[in-house]
Amino acid sequence: MKSEPTTYLEFQESFGRQTPPETWSNLLKALWYDAKGEWQKAHELAEALQDDLGNWVHAYLHRKEGDTFNAGYWYRCAGKVFPEIDLEVEHRYIFEAIVHH
Repeated sequence: MKSEPTTYLEFQESFGRQTPPETWSNLLKALWYDAKGEWQKAHELAEALQDDLGNWVHAYLHRKEGDTFNAGYWYRCAGKVFPEIDLEVEHRYIFEAIVHH
């Protein structure tokens, strides 16, 4: 898989890999590592991204770890309201936002 996935199903199909493709954006890599249970690696990538989508990924990761205070800060930086949706649903929404950006 050389190009970035265009659907969430394609993205999910990549979870059998050992690593995400090098050609993917760091946004997608962060979501990929999160889905693979590698929170720290996902966080390292998200932390380096200084735009609204990167801040959203960062916020999501802190919400997932249970740090609502820190998550709230990053949601505000991303221009988002703290969500009340399931984490898996938010993961997909973030993917869709990245792909359609």
